[in-house]
This record gives sequence, C-alpha cells and structure tokens, in this order.
Amino acid sequence: MYKNILNIVISSAVEFKNKILDKSKLSLLRFNNKINYSTVQKPFISVYIPTYNRADILINRSVRSVLKQTYKNFELIIIGDRCSDDTEKKILSISDHRIKFFNLQYKKKPYPNTVENHWLCGPIIPANYALVIAKGDWIARIDDDEVWLEDHLEKLLNYALKYNYEFVTGNVEAVMFDEKKLIKGHKAFSEYFSTKDIKHDNHNPYIGGTSTWFYRSYLKQFKYNKHCWRKKVNRVNDIDLSVRFIKAGVKVGHLDDLVTYQYPRPGEDTVGWKAYDIDRDNKMEHFKS
Repeated sequence: MYKNILNIVISSAVEFKNKILDKSKLSLLRFNNKINYSTVQKPFISVYIPTYNRADILINRSVRSVLKQTYKNFELIIIGDRCSDDTEKKILSISDHRIKFFNLQYKKKPYPNTVENHWLCGPIIPANYALVIAKGDWIARIDDDEVWLEDHLEKLLNYALKYNYEFVTGNVEAVMFDEKKLIKGHKAFSEYFSTKDIKHDNHNPYIGGTSTWFYRSYLKQFKYNKHCWRKKVNRVNDIDLSVRFIKAGVKVGHLDDLVTYQYPRPGEDTVGWKAYDIDRDNKMEHFKS
C-alpha cells in the first residue's frame, strides 16, 4: 500500500510539473533557437544508441545500418548501460571517426528489478546521457537491435525541412511470428496516448516507433522520465515523452514511408513487449546486474 501511494504521489508530481512548465519551456527553446533550419547546409545529426550486453546484435544490426546511411554528416553516440561483455572491444575495432562510445557506470537502476520495468524504462539513463552530450542540429535514435534503411536519415531530414516540422517519425516493418507487419504507430491525438480530448486542428499525424524518431536538437531538453514506471497509464518511456511533446505543442509530422526494420532477436519469435513477456526468465538473467 505504501509503495502504491508513493508511486502515485511521485508520478502525479512529475505530471503536474510537466503540465505547468512544458509549454513555456518549448516557447523559450523556440525563441532561443530562431535559426532557419531550411537554410542550414548539410546539418549535423546526432544519432544515438542505448545498449546493454548485445555486442553482436549492436554491431551487425544498428551500427552497420547507421554507417551505411546515404546521409554522411553525423556523429554516432553509443551509450553502454554498464556493459560487461565485449561491446567496447567490438566498437573500437571499427575504424570510423564518427563513432563515440561511453560505458556508463553506476550502482543500481532507479527502479525495481522486474521484466516490466526493464521494458518500461530500461534505456532511460543511457538515452538521457546521450541527449546531454549530443552536438547535432538534429537528433535521431535507433535501438541496438533494429535496422535502418540506407536513406533513413536523408528521408526524415528532407521531410522535416519541407514541412517545417520539429519532430517527425516514419513507418516500421516488424517481423512477428514469421509474419511481416507494417507499423505506422498511433495517432498523436488518440485514446492510445490519452490525448483524444485535447483541442487540435485537422492535423493528427501518427507517431511511430522510437527508432524512427527524428527531431530538432533543442527538443533534447525534454528528457526521458525515470519515474515513468510508477504511472498507471502511458508508462513506457517513449510513450511518456511522446505525450509531453504532444501536450507541449511540438510540431509533429509523420512520413508515411518505410524507414526502419524490426527483427526478432536470436532465439525469439517476435518483437517488442511480447518478446519480453514470452521470455521472462531469460530477460531477467540478461538484466540481472
């Protein structure tokens, strides 16, 4: 009972703070960043990958697909979340000056050690660290087990510039139990995000998966919420941040085109939360530290 009350109090306090501050914060960020993004020649992009002890998948999937991008002006920030395998060794074996690797060290995760919590907020600490050190004009994220199409960055950048969006996403092709599914995401103003009743114009784009996220660098001031696991709704870290973007009034667009592939990890048959739920014992063993 005490823990439930504490969760309610903390999550409510965070929600209240964001409700009061986020709109003003966005206005101030826009005021302090009055550059014309469409006139910046070959803008610099910060791509970041949070990872934990998946060296082979990291290198063979996400890193390889990032380095194959048709758009070349980027930095690739890889943040290890206390990695104890050979992740660092394998990254350092790649000769590319755009890659930066940091392996974070801290005592314990800021949430109870459960499969659900690893899914809800596992990448928050490395993701927020990446946002602090990112130097790009634009920010892009890819998870360590996903794969970008070669024109991923080029497509999303051009789309954002064409329509003057601050935050854009795209479509994902996911393989679930040997079946390919095209996933657009969910509408910004919808029951899924608990934003259906918010007043808006007729523009109601989809918000796609995190590995399709592409946004202006000043939005990195909106950090992932380390208390998202305490909430009753919108508990997943990226959903929590999506809702903050929506409520703050960020200019959101969705490119209705395939930009990312999502494949099951070795030994698994599907992706996302379902993969965690089916394989609970192995997931707990993987995240035991």
